Parts: sequence; C-alpha cells; structure tokens
Amino acid sequence: MPGKEISSTCMDCGDAESIFTIRARHRCRECFIQFVGYKVFKRTEKYRLRRDLPKTGPLRMLLPLSYGLSSSTLLHMVHAQLEESLAKSHPPPGFDLHVLIVEPSSIYPSAPSHDEAFDLVQRCFPRASFTRLALHDIFNIDPELRDVLSKFAGNNFADDTSLSHKERLDAFRASITTATSRADIDYILLNRLIIAFAKSIECFGILWGDSDGRLAAKTLANVAKGRGSALTWQVSDGMSPFDLEFNFPLRDLFTAELQNYSSLFPELSNIIMPDTPPSENILTKNLSIDELMVRYVTTQGEKYPGVMSNVTRTANKLQSSRMPTDGSRCALCQTYICNSEGKPNEVQTPNGLQDEPFRDFCYACIRSRPELN
Repeated sequence: MPGKEISSTCMDCGDAESIFTIRARHRCRECFIQFVGYKVFKRTEKYRLRRDLPKTGPLRMLLPLSYGLSSSTLLHMVHAQLEESLAKSHPPPGFDLHVLIVEPSSIYPSAPSHDEAFDLVQRCFPRASFTRLALHDIFNIDPELRDVLSKFAGNNFADDTSLSHKERLDAFRASITTATSRADIDYILLNRLIIAFAKSIECFGILWGDSDGRLAAKTLANVAKGRGSALTWQVSDGMSPFDLEFNFPLRDLFTAELQNYSSLFPELSNIIMPDTPPSENILTKNLSIDELMVRYVTTQGEKYPGVMSNVTRTANKLQSSRMPTDGSRCALCQTYICNSEGKPNEVQTPNGLQDEPFRDFCYACIRSRPELN
C-alpha cells in the first residue's frame, strides 16, 4: 500500500509534513514545538540545574499570569519543562513555580472576570502553585504605598482612609487625567504589587512573559516617557534593584510564533483572553504612549521583525545609568533617582513657573503627577 504523499517535508527532521514556515524553515508540529521550547529552555536552564545557585533548599520563581497570549504560553512551556525534568530517574534540583494572577477586571473595568480560567489553569498545570489578587490588594501587600499616593497626587486629591481599598485606589486613579499618565501609573502599581508579592513569598526571581515585540514596545515607550534610566532592568535579564532576578524567557520569540504555538494546544485557547482589536475611531491624541508604541510595533513588526529584534537586543546591552545619585529611590516607581548635578528634581509647570522640588520622586513620575498633566 503506498504511503501518504507529503506535500512539504519538515526541514529539521526530514520525515514529517511541515505545518509552519518559521524563519525561512519549514517545520512539522514536533520540531516547531521543540524550536520554540528551546528558546525558553536555554533561558531557564540555570534555575533547573541551579547553575551558580545553591543546590539545596527551595528556589522559588514567580510567573505573573495575565491570561494574555505571552504569559499563558510561557506558563505552558515552563510547566512542560518541569514535568519532563521531574519524570527523569535522577532529576536535577529544579525550582518551584508560583503563578500570580492579578485579576484583569480589577485593572481594566471593561475586562470580564475570568473565574473559569483560574480553575482551568490550576487543573492544567498541577506542578505550579497559584495565587489570585486584585490590584487594590496592593494596600495589603505593599503597605508603604498608602502614604505615597496622597503625596504623589498633590493638593487636588484627598485620600479618604475610611473607604475600602478598592474605592481608595479607584479615586486615586480617577485623579489622573491623561491617557499616558493613567497607563504609566497603572503599570507602576501592577509592577509594585507583583514585586512586593514575590518578596513576600521569598522568590529568587520573576519570569516575565514579554515577547520580543512587547519588549520593543516597552523600550520605545519608556524612553518617550523619560524612564530610559530604568530600561536596564525593565527589559533585560539579570538582577533588579529589588533584589529579585528578572528573566524574560520569551525575548527571542515573535508574537506570531507564540500564536502558532498556542494553536497547537486546545487548553490554551480556553485560558487566553484575546486582545481587544484596536479601534480605528480613536484619535491618536487620546491614546497613551504605551498604546501607540504597541500599535506601532504590531504593525511594523509584521513587516520588519528583524528591526524590532534589534531594538530589544540593543536595549539589552545597555548599562545602568552613571548619573549622580545618593542611593535614594523614587517613592512611587522605586527606581534610583538620578540627576545631572545632584540637585533635587525640578520641573516646569504648565504655566511656566517652576514647581517645588519633589525629592521623593523621579523625573518621569513627576511628569505623571495630576497637577502637571
């Protein structure tokens, strides 16, 4: 009986039929999974083998899950690697994986509650432990923030401590008037919650689910917002200022490759919350810088993926700022405060008068204050 004719043979194994053409190579299902999986494997292997790390005792890594394509796919890949490692007769020391889910509806009011997905991820990934929080839980996880918000918002905001944590946070976020500042502050609050939680459960580091395109968009947006001095830890692998190691295992993978990977596993389609298609009716001036950069990278990345990769690789080579600093950190974003002459931060207000120095905040956070936007 003649065998089935293969229309396009996999260029890696030479046996199976190819289903994807990735980076000018035809690959079958198994070879494609191996290709993308290895990209993640080589960036997490040090934790599995405890390379240059203690061989005994717990080593916990945190993976923030947003139910988006990138973080969901990263969880699937890392969990598969854990299962494969533990199945060996003499497994390496390995690491414990803890997943933190910040409820999307607590960040974006239009996002639905994803209760079904939370139950599903616990069933699909039994090797990991899970915690679910709301954004306003930051008041419990990071108590230092309570006094910072009122000081940051200035005279136009009165923090009512008699309100619930959710109501207090909603009132603060409502005091931020521009789209760019709102997105910037939400990102800072989310980061603070994730970092504070990681430290509370004694994690060694955080596995961030940012793909190549997402890192490129973040790089461009942070430079535009005046956060260039923080790029060395916001988009690069290594130790962060928070005594936690940051790792971006998906940094060598494109969004299209993650979409292809997720299409091969039905369980992921039930977990991933699809992105809301960008509206063509929204004026550019009503979009935040972050949204503009994501749109730009999405459209241009499809045409010139190599260019976007160069943005990410270049940012990954940057060194920490050598501008003078006395070691003080911004009370809001917690990055080191740098300035050219070692003087307190000063900014110009919209009416041209110089505002009072805000020693506790960095330049970028000062620009996001309600009184200045």
